[in-house]
Amino acid sequence: MNIKVTSRHFKSHDSLTDYAKKSIEELTHFYDGIIKADVIFSYEKARNSLKKTEITLSVYGTVLTGAGKSDDFEKSVDLAIAKLKTQLKKYKDKLHTKDKKSVRRIREKV
Repeated sequence: MNIKVTSRHFKSHDSLTDYAKKSIEELTHFYDGIIKADVIFSYEKARNSLKKTEITLSVYGTVLTGAGKSDDFEKSVDLAIAKLKTQLKKYKDKLHTKDKKSVRRIREKV
């Protein structure tokens, strides 16, 4: 899985990027067909210094997105990951209800 981390209007610390990568890699426990992930950190100065994290997961056949806003980047990463967990669970259940053979074919392609 390819993970790309982008920081807008500031330079993020290595600990923050490592935390985000570690959190995204834990999503493979829910679904192992994740192709790539894009993480975008942004800093909104106008609104009481809110820190925003957007995570986009590319899964075979669809794109899942999760965003979180908080006063701390780690909290916003956790919020976005929690949203993506529910989306991945729904996506996986949807695949299993359609046809079990198609799930096997998707895993072979990835």
